[in-house]
Amino acid sequence: MAADTGATSGARPSSATETTGSRGGLLGPMRGTPAIQTQGLRKIYGHGKAAKTALNGLDLTVERGEVFGFLGPNGAGKTTTIRLLLDLLRPSAGRISVLGEDPRSRPELRRRIGYLAGDFVVDGRQTGADLLAYLGRLRGGVDRERVAALAERLDLDTSRRISGLSKGNRQKIGVVQAFMHAPELLILDEPTSGLDPFLQQQFVELVQEAKAGGQTVFMSSHVMSEVQATCDRVGIIRGGELAAVEQVEGLRQRAFRKIEITFAQPVDPAEFAGLAGVSDVTADGPVVRCRLAGTADELVKTAARHTVVDLLSEEPELEELFFAYYAHGEGSRR
Repeated sequence: MAADTGATSGARPSSATETTGSRGGLLGPMRGTPAIQTQGLRKIYGHGKAAKTALNGLDLTVERGEVFGFLGPNGAGKTTTIRLLLDLLRPSAGRISVLGEDPRSRPELRRRIGYLAGDFVVDGRQTGADLLAYLGRLRGGVDRERVAALAERLDLDTSRRISGLSKGNRQKIGVVQAFMHAPELLILDEPTSGLDPFLQQQFVELVQEAKAGGQTVFMSSHVMSEVQATCDRVGIIRGGELAAVEQVEGLRQRAFRKIEITFAQPVDPAEFAGLAGVSDVTADGPVVRCRLAGTADELVKTAARHTVVDLLSEEPELEELFFAYYAHGEGSRR
């Protein structure tokens, strides 16, 4: 149970995670320090020829109060990173700071964090209410009304034994235990796994409320609509390395939009082929289709020379952008 709830205590720090003190080193617990910071973080599983590098020098900063999406396919290093942040794994090299503290030497830090794994696994003999009460005591006490309100919001019956619950209902308990104590930092690993679309929307609203309340959220997800609706920035991890860190809005602005313009009469597509940001121009009678990156100014002014019947602009999906980054290794680390 401890590995899924973040309730375990930590051991003494190793040299790989020692703090540098409060005078300006990476890990000093100073006010204004990032919520999460790693430097040169490496994790190697196994030894010798069987060794596998899961993380290869990860440098990552998550600011306080932001929602940060951590994206990548299975095996890219997302879950390994999260387990290292929670001191559930030991790094092979590098440094880690969580809320300005070394997670290994400060086990009490767990009370300030809410953690949810993609598959919430706990002792099935308890009822949901018993588990939530137990976890609340570990965290120094939790308002019962807050727990009840979260359970009602997610349509969760906490009186049932966990062993009799579906995966989706177990995940609801996981969501409640992560959010119930209003932690400074939420670390969520594929948090909506098993939830239906309505409950996914409830989760999005919980994350938005957490951000409005000043909490920090670090979230890995494959659900791009979740990322678009909640995240300020995203980090894309590939092969254990950070391929890019970008503002979500910046990604949208730079991404290609699909444009379809219907004119009253057929037009020559060559008029649009040389415009700034325009590519893949095709025409089918009075309909011109193209892709647009950046501002639409030139495209709109050129179209206005003719009678425009209709104009459609399909906003880019982060999923397309993610796969482009992953396939081609584009982007910058910001």
